Amino acid sequence: MGKKIKKEAEPPPKDVFDPLTIESKKVATVVLMLNSPEEEILAKACEAIYKFALKGEENKTTLLELGAVEPLTKLLTHEDKIVRRNATMIFGIMASNNDVKKLLRELDVMNSVIAQLAPEEEVVIHEFASLCLANMSAEYTSKVQIFEHGGLEPLIRLLSSPDPDVKKNSIECIYNLVQDFKCRATLPELNAIPPILELFKSEYPIIQLLALKTLGVITNDKESRAMLRDNQGMDHLIKILEAKELNDLHIEALSVIANCLEDMDTMVQIQQTGGLKKLLVFAENSTIPDIQKNAAKAITKAAYEPENRKFFHEQEVEKCLVTLLGSESDGTKIAASQAISVMCENSASKEFFNHQGIPQLVQLLKSDNEEVREAAALALANLTTCNPTNANAAAEADGIDPLVNILSSKRDGAVANAATVLTNMAMQEALRVSIQNHDIMHALIGPLHSANMVVQSKAALTIAATACDAEARTELRNSGGLEPLIELLRSKNDEVRRHASWAVMVCAGDELMAAELCRLGALEILEEINLSVTRKNKFSEVAYNKLLNNHLSLKYSQTGYLSSSNIISDGFYDYGRKRNRNLLLDEILLLAKVPLKKKDPGQVFITQKSW
Repeated sequence: MGKKIKKEAEPPPKDVFDPLTIESKKVATVVLMLNSPEEEILAKACEAIYKFALKGEENKTTLLELGAVEPLTKLLTHEDKIVRRNATMIFGIMASNNDVKKLLRELDVMNSVIAQLAPEEEVVIHEFASLCLANMSAEYTSKVQIFEHGGLEPLIRLLSSPDPDVKKNSIECIYNLVQDFKCRATLPELNAIPPILELFKSEYPIIQLLALKTLGVITNDKESRAMLRDNQGMDHLIKILEAKELNDLHIEALSVIANCLEDMDTMVQIQQTGGLKKLLVFAENSTIPDIQKNAAKAITKAAYEPENRKFFHEQEVEKCLVTLLGSESDGTKIAASQAISVMCENSASKEFFNHQGIPQLVQLLKSDNEEVREAAALALANLTTCNPTNANAAAEADGIDPLVNILSSKRDGAVANAATVLTNMAMQEALRVSIQNHDIMHALIGPLHSANMVVQSKAALTIAATACDAEARTELRNSGGLEPLIELLRSKNDEVRRHASWAVMVCAGDELMAAELCRLGALEILEEINLSVTRKNKFSEVAYNKLLNNHLSLKYSQTGYLSSSNIISDGFYDYGRKRNRNLLLDEILLLAKVPLKKKDPGQVFITQKSW
């Protein structure tokens, strides 16, 4: 047997390149590899870039400057799953950079990213695609792009993903998206409420919190509130409040409840299931200020409905609110005061606060916090309107002095509210005298000069209520209050003009005051107002006539006649019919100040007897 001869190996083909392992420590080189046609190189380059980007914001900026973003966007749709996965992971990390977000919007990659949310894709792709969208959705333009490219539906579907990171990213993105009304209005059609409620069962607090925040936004819409109610959402929320270990979620849960209680059907449901009583007990017993504040806000929102106020009164909500007025937190005091402001629309509640509530509110008028003072004054304004008993209670609690002090506040709302309370009090003569003794006329000068029309209106109304005697009117004149009051007659606002006319009508109660008002131009302005069909009001007409009736010389000159009720005293001066008004007024006022005993040539004095 002959010896075998070893067969020589065939030489490799000349047109085939030998395998080459590339190692690089230069990121620029790796970026260039993103243009390679080879899948293995692309996958490794993406993996290296992912690790590099993960190290910090500076590295993301470096990749942006090296031009890595554009070739990476093309890899999002690569047919190789590994390449596509790695590219998606990079964008999940890179999209937190603002400059990268801007470029991604310009490159219009939303369709490619949203496509990675498809059910057939693996979980890791879902995780980083949803992370990319969550980062992008923080800006309005990106929100619009995600919504318009149909991103909301797959995100809602991913709320049921077994992976907590996917859930977290998806609900965060949805939370950002629903800040926009159009997106929010679409949620009921997509049946989003049930999967969001399921997130309450998550063991991760951040997921539960984002779910509550999302519900807090979408339950501003009636349809979403109805859907939440139909899916027993209120039961879920009450259970969160009852769980002490979930106290970090209580504030957000109360925000959702506050929205839902605006709905009458929800209110009935929570009342029937005992949830309302639990809510009130929770609010009263909690020691966390923000929880107390949000509970009071929930009551406020719900109490705008008359039937809800009735329910709350039956549950003795007033006691809870009075307790909250004593909180150390200014935010809670404000919220409780606002709740009382709304609750006192119910007559029974208004009566309750007469002995419990009004003294505490008066104390809040002295707070160092101007918002607290404003809220307390609002509550007192509503409590004392058309209620003399409560007005007396506020006065007995020494409320007049702090109310007068608030008239100099920098907050227009506080000034308007305080003026309203003082007006309500002044309806009773005893209280009016007490208010006058607190230098009220001088305190009202600032509000009369205000640029805020509500403040102007309330200040003029307070003057109308308090300038009922000669002494008060003299004080107003001496304080310089007549000029700004008359100027308000020119207001384009109907209520300001009406209240200013009312105040002028009251101030024209004696001859000297009427003469002064005429000298300052009140009669001319009122005459002009009364000639206008749209600007005149019943007070402007009465004020005009009252000025003339207390200034008979001027009336006779203006109208040519006096009525049987006009009693003429010695010194009546007939100038003849109306002529130059300014000259006439000056002459009449001069005569009013310096009574003449002798007839001058050419002048006619008519006594009561000769008339």
